Amino acid sequence: MEEQKKEKREEIRKKQTRTRRPQKIKQEGEKEVKEVLKTRQRRETDKNVRKEANNRKRKTKENSIFKASKLKIIPLGGLHEIGKNITVFEYENEIIAVDCGLSFPEDDMLGIDLVIPDITYLEKNVDKIKGLVITHGHEDHIGGVPYLLNKINIPIYATRLTVGLIKNKLEEHKLLRSTKLIEVMQGETISLGKNFKVEFIRSSHSIPDSVMLAITTPAGTVLHTGDFKVDYTPIDGKIMDFGRIAELGNQGILALMSDSTNAERKGFTMSESSVGEVFDKLFLHCTKRIVVATFASNVHRVQQIVNSAVKYNRKIAICGRSMINMIETARELGYIDCPENLFIDIDMINSYTDDQLVIITTGSQGEPMSALTRMAAGDHRKVKITTNDLVIISATPIPGNEKFVSKVIDDLMQIGAEVVYSSLEDIHVSGHACQEEQKLIMALAKPKYFIPVHGEYRQLIAHSETAQSMGIPKENVLMLSNGRVLEINEEMAETTTSVQSGRILVDGLGVGDVGSIVLRDRQHLSQDGLIIIVLTMDSATGEVVAGPDVISRGFVYVRESENLMDDVKSVVRHEIKKCEERGVRDWATIKTATRENLRDYIFMKTKRNPMIIPIIMEV
Repeated sequence: MEEQKKEKREEIRKKQTRTRRPQKIKQEGEKEVKEVLKTRQRRETDKNVRKEANNRKRKTKENSIFKASKLKIIPLGGLHEIGKNITVFEYENEIIAVDCGLSFPEDDMLGIDLVIPDITYLEKNVDKIKGLVITHGHEDHIGGVPYLLNKINIPIYATRLTVGLIKNKLEEHKLLRSTKLIEVMQGETISLGKNFKVEFIRSSHSIPDSVMLAITTPAGTVLHTGDFKVDYTPIDGKIMDFGRIAELGNQGILALMSDSTNAERKGFTMSESSVGEVFDKLFLHCTKRIVVATFASNVHRVQQIVNSAVKYNRKIAICGRSMINMIETARELGYIDCPENLFIDIDMINSYTDDQLVIITTGSQGEPMSALTRMAAGDHRKVKITTNDLVIISATPIPGNEKFVSKVIDDLMQIGAEVVYSSLEDIHVSGHACQEEQKLIMALAKPKYFIPVHGEYRQLIAHSETAQSMGIPKENVLMLSNGRVLEINEEMAETTTSVQSGRILVDGLGVGDVGSIVLRDRQHLSQDGLIIIVLTMDSATGEVVAGPDVISRGFVYVRESENLMDDVKSVVRHEIKKCEERGVRDWATIKTATRENLRDYIFMKTKRNPMIIPIIMEV
């Protein structure tokens, strides 16, 4: 009985266990599902929160981009041309300018002495300008400074030799006392206003004291190379500060503005020191008088001529005003190392034998009024070229000057002088970087944006292709032109508006008074000449009292063209008579009618189109 009760209780217990277990499993399952649902809901909530935060961040970023000021870069010269370099940097209400150079007139600019940039934009914003910063002392970077200072008086920041050369210019223009010139050391950083810091980084070029500029603004840092080459053995021993460029590159450079003059040339530019070896070879065993023509501004080249002259016991005389000024300034500031008694006055050259003399002169580009050109033509007052002269032209012709240089070489050879030039010896190296050197600067700087400057369009294109080969995206290579405004910051870069730019022509003391119309008239006169028709008319009756008289200049020689002159007078009389018959008394109308009919007649007879100026005098 007891066993039966025990079995029954065991059976009930088992039955209850079977019943409770599924319930427990079910309860646990429901709990797990609830946990999963809670987790999913939490994840969904977190996702929405993150999405919302990202949206807020994106909107904030967009708003900050929209509201943040951008740096404006405005080239006013130096693009699509050689020379006339000037660039404006503007941030909010502050402006600095970099360089202010000139260029030389083209063949069709008759009578023009110099070409300078149009600085109207700076004149209109003179209150914003904090200073003018100069990269080096070449004419295409400082030649326009006196003309700028005549319009706006702003402080100028430059290295020692550059300041010395600018002083010479300002003295000529009587501007030195009124100008604030601040000398800056290579490696120094200056602050201009609240938004600009400019660091002067040691560079290499064909003139000492050249610098690159690291221009730091709230929008980012722009590295402006100025003119440069990579020379590992410079004459003065001062190698470009590659370390600082790399340091700036690691910190982040917004844009690199780089010299494009030699962008089409592959490889490397030869070191300036290689020219010294050629000079030594030419001086060795030479018993002739040596005349060396080079660029006045190439102080390193002059130093190497000095070194060879000292080595072979020769005195040096200087010829050419710009060469004299440059060498005097460089010697005073310690940029030319030489014995005290090495240089002699040009008037003293007859006191020395030919093998004791070197003459350093200007005229390496065959300029019509230069010292070497006058020597070659036999017109120089103090230096007469003979068969016992060795003339070294230590330069290559600038594009457009080839025929002038060839003419000078021919004239020198006809006299009997021995002439050495770039086709015969490596007596010149460029001061500008070739493609491999340009790549080195890009690799060190690692810029986000690249802007080729200082060159004609084909050179800017070649430089932009080099930049793309270095991994800079095509959309980050910015091709600018003079007057176009580039607005740039870390997020974007775009060209927006344009400002007034162009070229101002300098003719004698006249600045800007010769424009396209005057140039066109000069070209017209140079091609076809001038005819002046002089009449005297009665103001009351309109009758011709005297004349017409015909004066010809540059058209035909009157004495040998009497028949043509008589025909011209007949045409004028006929036209005046027609005006009388029509009752025309207005002198302007008479002049216009006479000019037009006479032009048609002369062209029919001679196929020429001279300028015709009718002059009517009244009695």
